[in-house]
Amino acid sequence: MIQIIFEIPEVDTIKAKRRMVHSIKEKLRRRFHLSAAEVDLHDSLRFAQIGGALVSNSKSFGETVLMKAFEMIEKETPVRIQDVRIYSEEF
Repeated sequence: MIQIIFEIPEVDTIKAKRRMVHSIKEKLRRRFHLSAAEVDLHDSLRFAQIGGALVSNSKSFGETVLMKAFEMIEKETPVRIQDVRIYSEEF
């Protein structure tokens, strides 16, 4: 699982923020096959929190995919990352 909190400095309406968050979630789904959702900070104009999940038979593969997803957000979107956490569990 990955959890990312980021600031979107260039938005001035909730509608613009939601467009940006939706775009990021769709990129995560298409490129990395992650389940993604906005999990908190819904009413904040400048901040968003997205959670993503991936199921894999390899812990190292899953963590690699999550790191690549984080790097994509960091490099390809106009946001400022405030916090990122990656959680792994084995069963």
